[in-house]
Amino acid sequence: MMIESLFSSKNYQASKKLLDAATLRHEALATNLANVETPGYKRIDLPKSFSAEFAARLRSGNLAAAPTPKLIEDPHATSQRKDGNNVEIDKELLALGKNVAEYDVLTEFVSGSIRRLRMAISGRTS
Repeated sequence: MMIESLFSSKNYQASKKLLDAATLRHEALATNLANVETPGYKRIDLPKSFSAEFAARLRSGNLAAAPTPKLIEDPHATSQRKDGNNVEIDKELLALGKNVAEYDVLTEFVSGSIRRLRMAISGRTS
């Protein structure tokens, strides 16, 4: 019963879905940084609406209807360069740092849940 309640809890399920989103966003940010000097390259990211839509589904209790993370070309990024590339390295590095921090928090939550389950099953803390 404890196993079922852990893996079906709203917080655990939300954390897993947000980990998927953070992983995908990390890939996008790494791709953007790798293409900072590629002429005509357009920045990619999760849609700006992803977080708000996810939070709304979480509050409503309908996590099954939460949006699936996907990458899109960032319609808000503008180019100040003649070659049309719209990646700004300082913004990408800041976003990467923020994403890493969010990923670490989510990973710790999911790992902690699994550690507690292991402890409950084995009766040991290590």
